[in-house]
Amino acid sequence: MNVQFKKGVLELCVLVLISAKDQYGYELVQNISKRIDVAEGTIYPLLRRLTREEYFTTYLAESSEGPSRKYYSLTEKGRTYMHELVEQWNLFSRSVDELIEEVMKDE
Repeated sequence: MNVQFKKGVLELCVLVLISAKDQYGYELVQNISKRIDVAEGTIYPLLRRLTREEYFTTYLAESSEGPSRKYYSLTEKGRTYMHELVEQWNLFSRSVDELIEEVMKDE
């Protein structure tokens, strides 16, 4: 997948996944990687920025597999922002789909 496509949509993917269930960083990378090829080094700076912007809160939870894990949880501000992004994404992707269909039907 084109790197620029990925960069633009990763923030939305992170917000949507954490809205469904609090997750720790590596878990989030694994869940995104099931659908989109992404490196850990891409997700952690995004998580830090979204936390700084108060879209997430964090908390530590014990792990049976090693040290405590830092979980990310969506705030109300984050939920509002996520819904705005979903709405923008839907409008944008519909417009791109329509453009592609219109142009490609003539080929």
